[in-house]
Amino acid sequence: MPTISSPLETVSEVTVHQNATALTTPQKARRRALVIPREHGAWGMLLIPLVTGAAIGLFEGGKLTPVLLLLLAVLALFWLRTPAESWLGTNGMRAQTKEERRAVCAFILPLASIAGISLGVLLWRDKMGYLLWIGVIAGCTFGVQMLLKRLGRATRMAAEIVGAFALTSTAPAAYCASTGRLDSRAGILWLVNWLFAANQVHFVWLTIRGMRAARLNEKLSIGWSFLVAQILLGTALALIYQFGFLPQLALLAFAPVLFRGFLWFIRKPVPLIVRRLGWSEFAHAVVFGVLMIWGFYFSS
Repeated sequence: MPTISSPLETVSEVTVHQNATALTTPQKARRRALVIPREHGAWGMLLIPLVTGAAIGLFEGGKLTPVLLLLLAVLALFWLRTPAESWLGTNGMRAQTKEERRAVCAFILPLASIAGISLGVLLWRDKMGYLLWIGVIAGCTFGVQMLLKRLGRATRMAAEIVGAFALTSTAPAAYCASTGRLDSRAGILWLVNWLFAANQVHFVWLTIRGMRAARLNEKLSIGWSFLVAQILLGTALALIYQFGFLPQLALLAFAPVLFRGFLWFIRKPVPLIVRRLGWSEFAHAVVFGVLMIWGFYFSS
């Protein structure tokens, strides 16, 4: 016979259901953190070099289809890193319950399939085995980054700079995918994109550490290494241009970040808003990519 619930039993069931719903809210946030990449700045370091390398390759008569396959593989691999680290527990968060492991697997398998198919088509159809060498170097670099992170806070900035070297490998990869060549132009694109990304990483750390510095001597005490890096960057760019590796117009791509770096030492301190700093650096990255492409376009 059907049973009839009393009003008290009905209210109790509703209360339990509401409590269960309230408990799932932090669980949902945790599951998103387990599978969705949280390094927002890394997306710019990954994609802007890729667009830069692809555009310069197309200016030289390259093909677009291999670049699109590479883009699909790169996006899948970069996204795959977060759920894979959550599964292994190497990023500070680990999938603990059966449901969390199932949710992580639901991302790992499709992303790995997309990356594998895209790379397989790219390597088989377009015979671009040299992309494997770029991938191996980038993979080893990520390994070095993980080791540096494990050493503690003292090596965190160095770890980010090393990681930037791996992320900016998309510049030579996109150039090679488009043109079918692995030459000095690919190497110089990797170098200049990494120099720019390293400057950004260093400047963000400087801004956070020196947010209360008001006097010039205080800023020099905190940011002397960044100042030296700025001078070395300018010297490296001059040498790159002197040996004909970079068009003169492309050098303008570094002008905004060099200017904002030197300006930090003489401007008055302003309240630090991390989100605004992130968007500002992203805007610098976009300007860098546009100016780099523009410089190569008008010199070709």
